[in-house]
Amino acid sequence: MGDMDAKTSEPLKSGDDASTLIDNAATGNDPARQPGRGQRPPPQKRTVFNHGDLDMRIARDGTWFYRGSPIARKSLVKLFASVLRREDDGSYWLVTPVERGRVAVEDAPFLAVEVNSEDSGRDRHLSFRTNLDEIVAAGPEHPLRVETGANGEPTPYVLVRPGLEARLNRPVFYELVDLADAERGDRGGPFGLWSDGVFFDLGDPEDS
Repeated sequence: MGDMDAKTSEPLKSGDDASTLIDNAATGNDPARQPGRGQRPPPQKRTVFNHGDLDMRIARDGTWFYRGSPIARKSLVKLFASVLRREDDGSYWLVTPVERGRVAVEDAPFLAVEVNSEDSGRDRHLSFRTNLDEIVAAGPEHPLRVETGANGEPTPYVLVRPGLEARLNRPVFYELVDLADAERGDRGGPFGLWSDGVFFDLGDPEDS
């Protein structure tokens, strides 16, 4: 995987199956399912290897690729996603106790594929399911935002974890637009929805 830089890390915790995650990317092995692992040795000082670019990519539709081939095993993708981090410069990295590797992300690392709405008005609660089955409740800690692309089309996102967003797929966004349209009626004013006490502007309904 190219040149590797190393630095001293904190001791590994027993049962940390993500510790060899990057090394298993090439074979498609799921560390949590490898046979004959037995008990791990006592925690000890390890070296953190910086692999640089991993030749790993997350496509706009949420598919993960390694060396040009899609990663078919969902459990492995979920394990990768659990150690995905975003740096201040906008780059994405897989970060385990013993290794780091950069991942290319075409848009957002996750895709919101389902929305559930409970109650209405200021009492509304919106929750989203991602393509990796993570449930995210829109609110103060998980805001919704809508960007307008160069073509004028809205692109909505919800924050899943710090620095990591899910793009709402079209059916999910259209469902939000229908809810907002029905709730606003003929009153006019901002076009959007409340969720967990926060109002989220969905932009100009004419562009949706």
